[in-house]
Amino acid sequence: MPIGPARMPIMDHLGELRRRVTIIVVAVIVCALIVYMATPTLIELMMDQIEEAMRGQELVVISVLGGFTIRFKVALFFSVIICCPIIIWEIMAFFLPALKPKERKWVVPTVAAMVALFFLGMIFCFFVIQPAAFGWLLDQSFEIGAIMPNAEDYLDIYMLLEIGFGIAFQLPLVIFYLSVFHLVPYKTFRAQWRFVYVGLMVLSAVVTPDASPMTMVLMFAALIGLYEVALAVARVIIVARDGREALKWSRDDYEQHAFDKQ
Repeated sequence: MPIGPARMPIMDHLGELRRRVTIIVVAVIVCALIVYMATPTLIELMMDQIEEAMRGQELVVISVLGGFTIRFKVALFFSVIICCPIIIWEIMAFFLPALKPKERKWVVPTVAAMVALFFLGMIFCFFVIQPAAFGWLLDQSFEIGAIMPNAEDYLDIYMLLEIGFGIAFQLPLVIFYLSVFHLVPYKTFRAQWRFVYVGLMVLSAVVTPDASPMTMVLMFAALIGLYEVALAVARVIIVARDGREALKWSRDDYEQHAFDKQ
């Protein structure tokens, strides 16, 4: 039947997507079951950076199932971190068949860069953002009265901040590829920097879950730095590969140049 061949590619893609998702889910669940036993130690590690801001108060678990819920969330959080290379690789591998042979050479470096940037974002959050953010938030509460530090609330914000910064630090990779492949001309990024900075400010407000100005300012500063570094690296590669004139190319100019070289 004529319908069959048209549907087969779609079904094949869905089957491949299901296989990739299954690998990710199984890896995360197995890892979470193993990590669960170490969650008390991991929670202590998570709290090291904000203990000073808590002014000697200890976290409180306020429900019967609270301890299990917290430990499960923490185990899942760390399993996602541990399985990060697998998750990123499976996502990239799903799109691999759609890439041209000359584009596939970028896959492994891209996966490595994504993993490195994800961990860099989390490290930056751990050492810079967490103490500043919780310090500011708790100061606001202490000015009003005594607080009851609900463990689940604290750790939820902590994990959301870490994941948010890990994802946000993928920005330079996006900017790099948009520039290098001329999907957005390099000159456009430079000419429209004011709009880009406003967009980064909005992104900082969206990604940070605690809504504190301290966190948003630090996120905004980090994103600007990453944006400028990504453009600087992209400029070096574009000039070295195609010359200074290529900084003004559109995607059509780039493809025409590649065709002329053949």
